[in-house]
Amino acid sequence: MRRISFLTRLLDLIAPRACVICGCRLSITEELICGACNMHLPRTGFSESPSDNEMAKLFWGRLNSNYPIEQATALFRFEPESQVSKLIYNLKYHDHPEYGEILGRMVAMEQPESFFKDIQLIIPVPLTRVRQRRRGYNQSMMIAQGISDFTKIPIGKNIIIRKHFHESQTRKDWWERQDNVEGVFKLTDSSAVSGKHILIVDDVLTTGATILSCCNELLKAGDVRFSVLTLGFTKS
Repeated sequence: MRRISFLTRLLDLIAPRACVICGCRLSITEELICGACNMHLPRTGFSESPSDNEMAKLFWGRLNSNYPIEQATALFRFEPESQVSKLIYNLKYHDHPEYGEILGRMVAMEQPESFFKDIQLIIPVPLTRVRQRRRGYNQSMMIAQGISDFTKIPIGKNIIIRKHFHESQTRKDWWERQDNVEGVFKLTDSSAVSGKHILIVDDVLTTGATILSCCNELLKAGDVRFSVLTLGFTKS
């Protein structure tokens, strides 16, 4: 349990915080979402078997490597117009980077300790410079920061960049998603990832195309292993 300072308690008394879902007042130990709403958000349950679940199977046989992505899990089931989708939409488009850190800590806390056992570096899926400048932050970096705060695993910054952004993946079918992210990433620092087990972090996973493109570029460093952690998972 995190330590609650006197200043935090005082601020909470002066300016009570509200649950972003139901609007009820949060207790001093709650962040962003009240316990009642949190309990009803749809979990995937993938953390019970991070190497063999519906999300992990999406990557089987698709990585340009002799080794599969070792673990893959998401915290929530993601459906359009759901409470989960609204949380992530507000994180990405309504200037709420703090949502990412809080949800990142939440997703990390709900994984088994063994999930992070030999992971050495966290890499958030990057945005293009133009897109990040417009938004003011990379939502995947904010999620990664929350995970790092909880696990103490360092974040690799500027190790891989996104060269360009074709179009949003939202309305594309499976094949269009693959083509849309082909060759969009560029590895800039091979030495930072060579020989390491990397945790790739993103907001939502649908087909896995973006993450596979990112991993295949990182594989150019040689001897790289991967696990994947996202906030949401939805079927294409």
